[in-house]
Amino acid sequence: MATRAQPRQLYPAGSAGAEALATGGAASAEGPGRSGPLQDETLGVASVPSQWRGVQGIRRETKSCQTASIATAEAAAQTWKHVDAEVQTEAPVPVGVLPASQYDGPRLAAFLRRVEAMVIRELNKNWQSHAFDGFEVNWTEQQPTVTCLHTLGYPPAQGQGLHVTSVSWNTTGSVVACAYGRLDDGDWSTLKSFVCAWNLDRRGLNPQQPSAVVEVPSAVMCLAFHPTQPSHVAGGLYSGEVLVWDMSHPEDPLLWRTGLTDDTHTDPVYQVRAVGCCWGPPLPEPRHSHRFQVLSAATDGKVLLWQGLGAGQLQLTDGFALVVQQLPRNTKLRKPPRGETEVGATAVAFSSFDPSLFVLGTEGGFPLKCSLAAEEAALTRRPSSVPLRAPAQLIFSPHGGPIYSVSCSPFHRNLFLSAGTDGHIHLYSMLQAQPLASLQLSHKYLFAVRWSPVRPLVFAAASGEGDVQLFDLQKSSQKPTVSIKQTQNESPVYCLEFNHQQTQLLAAGDAEGTVKVWQLSTEFTEQGPRETEDLEQLAAEVAT
Repeated sequence: MATRAQPRQLYPAGSAGAEALATGGAASAEGPGRSGPLQDETLGVASVPSQWRGVQGIRRETKSCQTASIATAEAAAQTWKHVDAEVQTEAPVPVGVLPASQYDGPRLAAFLRRVEAMVIRELNKNWQSHAFDGFEVNWTEQQPTVTCLHTLGYPPAQGQGLHVTSVSWNTTGSVVACAYGRLDDGDWSTLKSFVCAWNLDRRGLNPQQPSAVVEVPSAVMCLAFHPTQPSHVAGGLYSGEVLVWDMSHPEDPLLWRTGLTDDTHTDPVYQVRAVGCCWGPPLPEPRHSHRFQVLSAATDGKVLLWQGLGAGQLQLTDGFALVVQQLPRNTKLRKPPRGETEVGATAVAFSSFDPSLFVLGTEGGFPLKCSLAAEEAALTRRPSSVPLRAPAQLIFSPHGGPIYSVSCSPFHRNLFLSAGTDGHIHLYSMLQAQPLASLQLSHKYLFAVRWSPVRPLVFAAASGEGDVQLFDLQKSSQKPTVSIKQTQNESPVYCLEFNHQQTQLLAAGDAEGTVKVWQLSTEFTEQGPRETEDLEQLAAEVAT
């Protein structure tokens, strides 16, 4: 409904207009048909059609979207075959004896009598045959003969141009230690050096960062681990001192030292070895338990036995002196220069069968068979707190120069090897002066030789031409089975040691300050069926 206001009526001015104005605001009483001047009026509805809806209706589009019809398939699987099985114990049915009609006794007996002689003859032939002697079935996969597992070094020592003069494995076989020093010409008495150890079983092994490092005021010439205490190691110095360290206490590793006394060696110590079962008297502290005596050999002609005291001092308990006048006269030796009577010791090896028997290598090139039980007093004027004795029992035919290394066979009580500056390895028997065999391995020096701990006819040698050579006398007695190139510039290899626990490992140290750990194949670690007999035959042939 819409309302519309009436048009406004104008009144004349004056009283008549005022009256009209006064009465014009109310409904007039003149009747309903008349409208007052300001009264609302109801009119008809006016509608206007929407043009927008019409336009939108014209433009409207209808669209639809539908996925393609879905393909369906039905499949069914069912076992088409099944088996039922039952197990039930039942009373055994006795086996009946075959009727006599099913076999022919006389014919079977005749056949056995007819073939008996032939079968016995063939069995005897097989029993006496040697066609398969030495044959072994190898079920393991063949590996390269020798591979390098680790290349170890200590950069500060290598930066000083120091050599690896000695290597040693601890009793567990997991730690290898090396001594840094110098073996070439020069005065190295004031040269600071190092003893380093690597635990090869440790995770994240850094070959250039040893597990333990000990600084030493003089060049270290030799090294030897304790036989039962994994962290204790003894070393011999260029200054003549002998020291014992505990590598598990890097902040204070020194246990004992000989000091500079009248008993101390006056020349470089070239070999230290463990003797007996302890380094010193048992003490309540666990750090000082499981000690043994240390044997040291030096070029001043003395072989000394030391034992540790609680005050950190190594005390001399026994000693020997090598004097030319007291050497056995079973071979001709060069007459020493006037005034020189001491025979310098350069290498030591103990027998695996007699703990009192040992072999010494000397500067003069001849090996000496010696005994800790010798009683003859040594003819020396050197001061000593204990009487020194003459240990030599037999002198062997010499090399053409000083001996750097000796090694006793762990499989035969009479056999040992020696290596010298003449480039030869000699195989000796304790029973005679002449060598059983002589092998020329190098035109330069040979610095080390070691018997294998698991193969009776295998040994290794370190040469001045940078090679590690492995010999198997069962294959050849004249040339090495394998020659390993340790250094690329032919720098000398000064030392090597087999691992007696992990027998496939061999460590070698060289003039570049590097220790390489080589892994040997089963060819060098598994003993052949007749190897021990061949070694016995080799020793017996020469001794007769």
